[in-house]
Amino acid sequence: MRIGIICYPTFGGSGVVATELGIELSKTGNTVHFLAYKMPVRLDISLENIHFHEVHVPDYPLFHYQPYELALSSALVDMVKLHKIDLLHVHYAIPHAYAAYMAKQMLAESNIDIPIVTTLHGSDITLVGSHPFYKPAVTFSINNSDLVSSVSESLKVDTLNLFNIRKEIKVVPNFIDINKYEKLQTTCSRDNLAQPTERIVSHVSNFRPVKRVHDVIDVFAKIQKKVSSRLIMVGDGPDRKSAEQMAKDLGIGDLVDFVGKSNDVYRILCSSDLFLLPSQKESFGLAALEAMAAKTPVIASSQGGLPEVVVHHSSGFLVPVGETDKMASYAIELLSNDDKLHQFKVAAFTRAKEFDIKKIVPKYIELYKQAFD
Repeated sequence: MRIGIICYPTFGGSGVVATELGIELSKTGNTVHFLAYKMPVRLDISLENIHFHEVHVPDYPLFHYQPYELALSSALVDMVKLHKIDLLHVHYAIPHAYAAYMAKQMLAESNIDIPIVTTLHGSDITLVGSHPFYKPAVTFSINNSDLVSSVSESLKVDTLNLFNIRKEIKVVPNFIDINKYEKLQTTCSRDNLAQPTERIVSHVSNFRPVKRVHDVIDVFAKIQKKVSSRLIMVGDGPDRKSAEQMAKDLGIGDLVDFVGKSNDVYRILCSSDLFLLPSQKESFGLAALEAMAAKTPVIASSQGGLPEVVVHHSSGFLVPVGETDKMASYAIELLSNDDKLHQFKVAAFTRAKEFDIKKIVPKYIELYKQAFD
């Protein structure tokens, strides 16, 4: 099968999942063509059956904002015709599903009927999509896709509650490559991250307000009063400066390392003793899953799709949003007990194996088959 994948090329979960999905599909004999405004961060175009096409948006002085959707839909038409694409898999309702629908209509005039599979990831529904200005376009894009999936049951419910959806939404969770994580275990070293007597706590996000990074700092400030520890903050975004200042104001600036965006996230995760994710909302919680795949238990908020990933009192703990005292209490309990921490590390990895790429990708292949019906 020749599959076109349209995604955001950034560090965000949707782009990572789309890229890993395409790579895995290519290993099973499919030819995968990626289309985005720049190369996805985890894409290796040297791999067999993988191709990348950049969307160029001409700069016209007439437009105050350059029409990316127009450029994307035109690029899709060209790609489908030139490479005889069989199916389009778009990640995010807008602008990707919207542009794919326009491309489908243009292709129909050339007697080309191409199915569109749309995967909903989160902020395209709960943040951008729910805005009154975009809501009609999101509703239209979903209803005019040939098949729709969401990454969690929670996101499916949110979508049905927010929009007038006529399409069935199938749940296909995000995934990780367990085999890759197991191989990387041999490279895991915490020597340069902390002292032997210190526990390592970590957090990975885009530092937007929804991630509640100030809660991470607050929880860690409480932890380090009872347990010798360090905090590693991975990522960047609008709340980074204020989080750095908060750490300094609390007198723990020397115990918190802000390392920015990193391509070495796994080494940090597998060296960690605990991962914190106190988000206001997570449609799935890929960062939590990646932490568990690195044998790191997770303390997270009990919102959105996180309860579908983290098993309370087993692979981690789930706490209502904003209850930092409770999060800190669970963290101290875990970090103070070697035997219990080990049990949770084992349970975290066992849970992560349920989301292995080998188990999830066949579900997407089945969706592709249904899209042709």
